[in-house]
Amino acid sequence: MTGVLDGKVAVVTGSSRGIGRGTAIALGEMGATVYVTGRTIGDGELSIDTTVKMVEEAGGTGVAVQTDHGDDAQIEALFSRIGDEQGKIDILVNNVYKIPNPPAWGGGFWDHPVSIWDDQVGIGMRSHYVSSWHAAPLMFAAGEGGCIINVSSPGGQSYHFSSSYGAGKAGFDRLSKDMAVELEPKGIASMTLYPGSVSTEFILEARGGTKEEMDTAQTPLAVGRTAAALAVAPDLMARSGSIQWVEDLAVEFGIVDEFGRTPAPYSRRGE
Repeated sequence: MTGVLDGKVAVVTGSSRGIGRGTAIALGEMGATVYVTGRTIGDGELSIDTTVKMVEEAGGTGVAVQTDHGDDAQIEALFSRIGDEQGKIDILVNNVYKIPNPPAWGGGFWDHPVSIWDDQVGIGMRSHYVSSWHAAPLMFAAGEGGCIINVSSPGGQSYHFSSSYGAGKAGFDRLSKDMAVELEPKGIASMTLYPGSVSTEFILEARGGTKEEMDTAQTPLAVGRTAAALAVAPDLMARSGSIQWVEDLAVEFGIVDEFGRTPAPYSRRGE
C-alpha cells in the first residue's frame, strides 16, 4: 500500500515509543506526512526525533513537535503550527498516555495516590478530547474521508490494572462513539482501536526478552499497520463509532508484523 497516503497529513500523539511510534512508522510506509509528538527529543532511542527518522526510512515525511499533552497551551501550539504549515489534517491518532510512576498495578484504589487519576485520565481521555477539539477545524478543511482513531484498551470493558485505568478507557471509548455522531455530517469517522497485549518498550523491560521472543504479543508496528489500514478502509464511515480490534483488522487486511507474523489474538477477549 505504498503511496496510498501521499499528500495526506497525519498526527500521532505520544509517538516517541510504543504504539505511537509503530503507528507513525506505518503511516510513513503509506507515504503520509506524519506529525510526531511527545516530550522527549534528541538522538536517544526513545525520542520523537528518532521516530521521525524511522518514519522517513519507511518512506514518509516526519515532523517532530515537542509537546507535553498535559499542557493545553502546548496542544494548541501544536495544531496552530500544523494549520500554518499544512492547512489541514486528514488523520488524527490519539495515542498519548502517561503510565504512573510507580505503575498502579494491583491493590485497591485507596492504595494509590489520587494523582494517578490525572495521569491516566488527564494524559489520556482529557488530552485526547483537547487534541480532537483543535484538530476538528483542520479536518473539516481537508474535506470528507478523514478519521480520528483513538487507541484505547480492552480495559474499557473489563478490569485491568486499576479502577482509574478502567474508568479512563471506558470514558474514552464513549467519547469516540459520541464524537462519531457529531462528526457524521462532516463525513469524518471516529473509531476506537483495541490492541491486545503489546510488546512495547515498557513491557519488554518489565518482562525481559525481545519483541521476536514475545510471540504471543502484538508488536507496536503491527498495531500501527492495522491503524493505517483502518484509516484507508473503503467502508470507513460504516465503521465510525465502533470498537475495532487489532486482531480482526489484521485478518481482514492481511496485516503482519516485522517478523511476518499475524498479530496474536488477545487472550482475555470476551471477559
